[in-house]
Amino acid sequence: MEQNIMQNLVKEFNFLEGNITQPRERRIFLRVGLDKFTNVLDYLMKHFNFTHLCTITGLDEGENLSFIYHLTKEGGILINIKVSVPKENPVIKSIIPYFAGAEIYERELVDLFGAKVEGLPQGNRYPLTDDWPVGQFPLRKDWKQEMLDKKAGENA
Repeated sequence: MEQNIMQNLVKEFNFLEGNITQPRERRIFLRVGLDKFTNVLDYLMKHFNFTHLCTITGLDEGENLSFIYHLTKEGGILINIKVSVPKENPVIKSIIPYFAGAEIYERELVDLFGAKVEGLPQGNRYPLTDDWPVGQFPLRKDWKQEMLDKKAGENA
């Protein structure tokens, strides 16, 4: 089944040639440009019934931030779609139109990595508190606890 999915993806999206792997049974990993992400997502949902979003993982990879969208379908196949954006302008589109439950994961990307998620509705911060200092993204590699301690000292 995984080979069938991979072959169809490459046939439909030739840019995936060399950007799609099967690291082990029932697992598929692909790297997609931001401009093609929703096309691939839509295709996977419509043609292969990948209709469950497990989570979104954020990664600080130096000059880029990457986000891995973990999707499953009945039968236990997990597909991981990795999208990278420049750290200095980490703008992605919300996938709430595809997965209503994505909102909480996207809020994590905003709070913890400083991503800008276009289409994410206004709402409470998550998981950080409302009094967390603006511009402090604790899962970025360049963030240090001292940055928070210094801000707290300035506010005392």
